[in-house]
Amino acid sequence: MISKAPAPGADTSGDPYLPAHGNGGYRTRHYDLSLDYKVAPNRLSAAAVITAEATQALSRVSFDFGEFRINRVLVDGKPAKYLKRGTKLHVKPAKSIPAGGAFIVEVHYVGNPRPVGSRWGDVGWDELTDGALVASQPVGAPSWFPCNDHPSDKAAYRVSVTTASPYLVAVTGTLVERSTSASTSRWVFERPEPTATYLMSVQIGRYDDVELTGRGWGSPAGLGARVLSLGFGRGGVESVTPAVPQRAAVPPRLRRAFERDFGRQGRMMEFLQRLFGPYPFGEYVIVVTDDDLDDPIEAQGMAIFGANHVDGRRTHERLVLHELAHQWFGNSLTVADWRHIWLNEGFATYAEWLWSEESGGQPASALARSWYTRIKAKPADVRIADPGVARMFDERVYKRGGLTLHALRAEIGDPAFFALLKSWAEEHRHGLVTTDLFVAAAEAHAGRSLRGFFTRWLETPALPPLP
Repeated sequence: MISKAPAPGADTSGDPYLPAHGNGGYRTRHYDLSLDYKVAPNRLSAAAVITAEATQALSRVSFDFGEFRINRVLVDGKPAKYLKRGTKLHVKPAKSIPAGGAFIVEVHYVGNPRPVGSRWGDVGWDELTDGALVASQPVGAPSWFPCNDHPSDKAAYRVSVTTASPYLVAVTGTLVERSTSASTSRWVFERPEPTATYLMSVQIGRYDDVELTGRGWGSPAGLGARVLSLGFGRGGVESVTPAVPQRAAVPPRLRRAFERDFGRQGRMMEFLQRLFGPYPFGEYVIVVTDDDLDDPIEAQGMAIFGANHVDGRRTHERLVLHELAHQWFGNSLTVADWRHIWLNEGFATYAEWLWSEESGGQPASALARSWYTRIKAKPADVRIADPGVARMFDERVYKRGGLTLHALRAEIGDPAFFALLKSWAEEHRHGLVTTDLFVAAAEAHAGRSLRGFFTRWLETPALPPLP
């Protein structure tokens, strides 16, 4: 049975998997976040200015928010009553907001940010040995700012971070301003593209600023582009894509290994743009923390890796490609709700297989056969079109998602398949997507119904034969 979403209310999103995350009654348009962070005590003093539009008449507005002390709340510049209950902040303006009305909520708060506990472990703002990171998928955004925490409510952002000057700050956005005093620096980033809350990230650490292509971190937008060669692949220096500034924050001790492991970054960017169309953001940022991480994670225009993912032998290059592919599938094209997560992970997985073939590794067909055999040996108890909240991140959602695309390629032929991938990414750029939308797009490119095909591959737990 397909999961059905409950009706959204003021304090719920209506998401069939995570209804407690997200809120009804309004759409967020812009977040302006001002953060003052002290690393050693893990102390955050902040203000969030949230611009939104009511989709129904509202006597109160609710946000997802972590454990902070709230100093004051304003609505349209006037003091408002508020109640903090669990992970919800309820705000009651002096006057009700009419349907279609724009409003601005301002929240001033202070505290020690910590991750949000979930069935997938702790997610959100987390302390490093010397610094901090934010990895919020899927429910960690309230660990550092009040928000409408649902992937469908995408908004623009402006984020300023003030912290001690020895630390480099990276935020998912374009650096537009940096100022430094005797002991602190203030970094200001803008993220104009519609962005889901879980894809916003802050990274703070003692990192080297490595310019892969385009502008450096230490200067605001407008500085002339230059290229730093980091290529160690076949034929010497790898080509880069000057139109997409790429940069990295790397611990000094890992610089040499990083240059090897990420040496084909330019080629990856060029390859994925050929497959999926223009890169959807203004820059791409790689952060390597000085601590180990269980898994890399993508954010909007950013990917975060642990020190354990850098060994100088390209051991984890498939993950480098996987996170880059998410910039199209997951970030620009964001799932309307979490049932459709295979559209993120299946596409990034198949991009890995295509890159393997492009870069001289195993062909996509061999990787598909290998993973088919491995999944076939596991219980047939997951439908990837609707895997259920407990299995959102099940390996089978990733790999069978990739197998579905490989089988679709065989079903409709290479010309139609690769035209589909590019048009899918371009037509839904910065939008919301569902499985039904993808099925319709595939049928349009095939020129015929594919209902039976997608029923076998997406709706049926048992694996169909691999073409």
